[in-house]
Amino acid sequence: MNSRLKNFLSITTSASVLSSLMAIIVGLLAGFIVLLISNPPQALGAFGTILSGGLSDRKNMGQVLYTATPILMTGLSVGFASRTGLFNIGASGQFIAGAYCAVLVGVKCTFLPGPLLCLAALIAAFLAGALWGSVPGILKAYRNVNEVISCIMMNYIGTYLVNFLIERTVFDSLKNQSMRVAGNANMPKLGLDLLFCEGNNVSSANSGILLAIITAAAIYVLLEKTQFGFELKACGFNKDAARYAGVSEKRSVICSMVIAGAMAGLGGALLYLAGSGKGIDVLDVLPNEGFNGIPVALLALNNPIGVIFAALFIAYLNVGGFSMQLFNFPPQVIEIIISIIIYFSAFSLVLKGVITSIRGSGVVK
Repeated sequence: MNSRLKNFLSITTSASVLSSLMAIIVGLLAGFIVLLISNPPQALGAFGTILSGGLSDRKNMGQVLYTATPILMTGLSVGFASRTGLFNIGASGQFIAGAYCAVLVGVKCTFLPGPLLCLAALIAAFLAGALWGSVPGILKAYRNVNEVISCIMMNYIGTYLVNFLIERTVFDSLKNQSMRVAGNANMPKLGLDLLFCEGNNVSSANSGILLAIITAAAIYVLLEKTQFGFELKACGFNKDAARYAGVSEKRSVICSMVIAGAMAGLGGALLYLAGSGKGIDVLDVLPNEGFNGIPVALLALNNPIGVIFAALFIAYLNVGGFSMQLFNFPPQVIEIIISIIIYFSAFSLVLKGVITSIRGSGVVK
């Protein structure tokens, strides 16, 4: 029985990888068809740019790391919640709440010496995201309010509240953005910007990607190697069984949303503390990074380590997509292609089930 179970688990793991690869391949093929329809003579060259643009030079490689950092964190946020039986569609609100608090500290607390300002900004973002994630968690735990509904509401509350607060605290009226943080509030470069450069053009790569990868590893250990993580997953799989085993359902739900929110909030800090000169735009639009975390988590099948590679892949497509305009493709076509790939990534779970049922038939009875 143990041997059969091990074989089944091995098949399940390989099915997870294969299903994600199939989703990527199908999505890329669909994207190529879109290119053929819109501009046949340039389609092949543009498609080649998608596949190679992120590796075309060292600067673009650095931009892949920079672009991947925030969506890696929001992907972890969505994936972690999913592993515990919750759908955190509120990563956008948690992301922007964390981003604002990080920028506020980075602009107003310049009296803090050296790296303490950066650390304080990261902690502020972490706590803000945790606070924003706790609200849907508390509503779910004590009033059984569906977390999808409450998260969507918190997204819009967070976006409009941040716009309001920016205009009254850290507003740059000339750019309709938040002010830039002090230099020592930014994440240290650790030489990554110079390592990933092309001539005098340096990339925006910084140590944020390393922090994001360390966070992913920590979440993996938490979920797979600790009793606390086992309790969170058990509650997500079967609340009644978990309650019978002595696991507090309310505590698990709240803790899951708090941790998920904290990761999304930290992602907001890593984007605006990257030293790229980016400010928070005062717009009535939800941050894309929060929603991009959903396909990253889906493509990784909610595995924290898989989220690292899924985020890098989505970032790679985005960086390669910028170069497609050289082939006279409008930016909207680039967005369509990425959206198609993201759409097919949602079928990874379906494909995994099909592959597992075919390859695992008769292995475990």
